Amino acid sequence: MAGGKIQKKRHGAAGGARLQGGIPFEKSKGQHILRNPALVDSIVAKAGLKPTDTVVEIGPGTGNLTKRLLEAGVKAVVAVELDPRMVLELNRRFQGHPLSSRLKVIQGDVLKCDLPYFDICVANIPYQISSPLTFKLLSHRPIFRCAVIMFQREFAMRLVAQPGDSLYCRLSVNVQLLSRVSHLLKVGRNNFRPPPKVDSSVVRIEPRKPLPPVSFKEWDGLVRICFNRKNKTLGSIFKQKRVLELLEKNYKTMQSLQLTQDAEMGEEKMSADDVALLANMVEDLSMETGDEKEDDEMEMDDADMAGEGAASFKEKIMGILQQGDFAEKRGSKLSQVDFLYLLSLFNKDGIHFS
Repeated sequence: MAGGKIQKKRHGAAGGARLQGGIPFEKSKGQHILRNPALVDSIVAKAGLKPTDTVVEIGPGTGNLTKRLLEAGVKAVVAVELDPRMVLELNRRFQGHPLSSRLKVIQGDVLKCDLPYFDICVANIPYQISSPLTFKLLSHRPIFRCAVIMFQREFAMRLVAQPGDSLYCRLSVNVQLLSRVSHLLKVGRNNFRPPPKVDSSVVRIEPRKPLPPVSFKEWDGLVRICFNRKNKTLGSIFKQKRVLELLEKNYKTMQSLQLTQDAEMGEEKMSADDVALLANMVEDLSMETGDEKEDDEMEMDDADMAGEGAASFKEKIMGILQQGDFAEKRGSKLSQVDFLYLLSLFNKDGIHFS
């Protein structure tokens, strides 16, 4: 309701669920309105609201959750809604309401508009914008206290997945680097009008303060390689020809620029712009299903190395993995601490991933 791609839709007799005034809901815009009052109350309660809070609500729809947020006694509610019909419905619903002075409605695509300052974000979003919205919020400054968001259940389970879980992926690692994520509620599809095809979950996201002192480009470069085939050992992954060629190219570039590890860490701590790149880095949910990529990827044997320099570089990489006891480990089993340690080992020896 608050962002994503708008598609033209014909409204006929089978137009589906409608607002009380006869306006049809459009599934192409992700318009699935919460109809269970107890669930709305539970979401508001779990947001941990304070009287001084400014709340951003993304995708308010007809205002069921908006009403509860205002009644919770917060300082202000800023509702961001893409659909002009819903904006009119919101304005109509709260016209003359005793708390209407605390409500501001912004019509626009949440992925494209600049969000104001806020303490808490509450959202029932179109599921197709889940990934870019998550990282847009995590790149927002100043850092907010928490976000309570309704996601498609599988996406939510990826956010909270731990090392060794079947759904543990780049999305899990990257979001958990930047925030603490917890699962709050499982929500059945029948709690919505019209009901979506899948179940949902409510997740709480609390940005880490301060952010880890690491270049996110470096971090994601390493994680991307490790999760290309997450159930392969790192020793096998880092023997792949294309991986070695990429790392050797980066190594030679850094050597030619004579950048030391100290200078690198001093200049490339994580920034908001760095984090914002994630919205384009995280693969589509359907692409991260396991260990199916590039089964014929070629490992580089010593005989394949073009000269002593290349062979020596491969030994350097293998030595770093063995130094940290990582050669026989798999990306799907590595924790945040493991990835940070592995990245530090590579960087210490002048190996970079961006």
